[in-house]
Amino acid sequence: MIVVEDLHKHFGGFHAVDGASLSIAEGSITGLIGPNGAGKTTLFNVIAGVLEPTSGRVTMGGEDITGLPPHTLFDKGLLRTFQIAHEFSSMSCRENLMMVPGNQSGETLWNTWFGRKRIADEERALRAKADEVLEFLTIEHLADHKAGQVSGGQKKLLELGRTMMVDAKIVFLDEVGAGVNRTLLNTIGDAILRLNQERGYTFVVIEHDMDFIGRLCDPVICMAEGKVLAEGTLDEIKANEQVIEAYLGTGLKNKDKVGA
Repeated sequence: MIVVEDLHKHFGGFHAVDGASLSIAEGSITGLIGPNGAGKTTLFNVIAGVLEPTSGRVTMGGEDITGLPPHTLFDKGLLRTFQIAHEFSSMSCRENLMMVPGNQSGETLWNTWFGRKRIADEERALRAKADEVLEFLTIEHLADHKAGQVSGGQKKLLELGRTMMVDAKIVFLDEVGAGVNRTLLNTIGDAILRLNQERGYTFVVIEHDMDFIGRLCDPVICMAEGKVLAEGTLDEIKANEQVIEAYLGTGLKNKDKVGA
């Protein structure tokens, strides 16, 4: 679904992404791991159009999407979440979901005057879909709570819910487990698996929790110093000498500590 070819992103003399090449298979849950500063989030930002690449190419389904802005990629079904949730804090969880789909009738002044029935019908449909999403994620009890007042893990579930309000094809999840307790992390993992298996979502997941990666992801790609270092199953990655040294610099004797 996604092919990245010799991608570079430079910030002055710093090469955050330095010739990364990888592919993401349709229908997969791919893990992206690596030590801090490996270039993982920058790679996400370039693929998702948040940053322009210095050079290189990104294709989606064979179409060149290099440098396209996020809203264009959103319309193509490519979405990403962030390490820190970006909710509308003063709006309810339900309203946060209802905001997601674009080109709503109520967005034009003409329709607010002459298309009120159409707007009302759309809002009823959006409300019903938002409630379905909240139920799927097991947070329907938070529907009327202000999004800024729910826990960090619940905000991460809400971000995942936003991807369900549109026709998402591939979703990039950036440290979905950061600051989330184990119970909610399991709930998030369950939702990702169900979306993958039941609805055909493709996921790419940046995460430092190797138990979470091991439960969800195959393959796993490891980055270091802006480059792709290795790819394989988590067990293969954990046994890879180059990966171990990228994390620890201490050789195979500490291989079980990768990702700790």
